[in-house]
Amino acid sequence: MKKGFLIGIIGIVMLYSGCEKKVIVVPPPPTPSPQVEKALPSEKAKLPSAEETLQPVKYPGIEGEVWRTPLLKTIYFDFDKYDLRPDARKTLEENAKVLKDNPTWKILIEGHCDERGSNEYNLALGEKRARAAMEYLVRLGIDPSRLSIVSYGEERPVDPRHCEEAWAKNRRCEFVVVEK
Repeated sequence: MKKGFLIGIIGIVMLYSGCEKKVIVVPPPPTPSPQVEKALPSEKAKLPSAEETLQPVKYPGIEGEVWRTPLLKTIYFDFDKYDLRPDARKTLEENAKVLKDNPTWKILIEGHCDERGSNEYNLALGEKRARAAMEYLVRLGIDPSRLSIVSYGEERPVDPRHCEEAWAKNRRCEFVVVEK
C-alpha cells in the first residue's frame, strides 16, 4: 500500500510540473495626457498667497479686525502644563517661518485650558501657555513687538464635551492676526 501511495504522489507531481506556467504581464502606468501635464503648473500658480488665506473673524473685546489663517497652526499642551512639547516646538518653528514671510503681521497668541480647575487657575495657566509660545517665537527670531498674548482660560473651548478627548483639544494656544 505504501508503494501505490508513493506512485500516486509522484504521478501528481509530474502532472503539475509539466504544466505551462502563466506569466502575468502588468501594463505600465498610463502616461499623463498633455492636458493633465499642462494643468499641474497652473495649479501651483493658483495657490493662494498668505494674505488671501486670512479670514476675518468677530472677536468680543478686541477693537478692529482680526483674521485667522490656516498657515498659523494651533499648538497643544499636556494636562496642567505650560512647557512646550516637541510637537508644539515643531509647529512654532513652522509658524515662525510664516511670520518671517509676512513681516507686517502682528499676532495675538491665545492661551486656552480645559474646564478642570478654577477660573482663576485656568486664566493663569492659559497666560503661561501663551507666554511660553511667545518666548519661543522670539527665540526663533520674531520681533516681540509683533506679538501679544491673552488668556481665555477655560472660557472658549473648541470642544465643549466633558471627556479626555475634548480636554486635550482645549489645552492649546491659537494664533490670530490682529494687524496686517
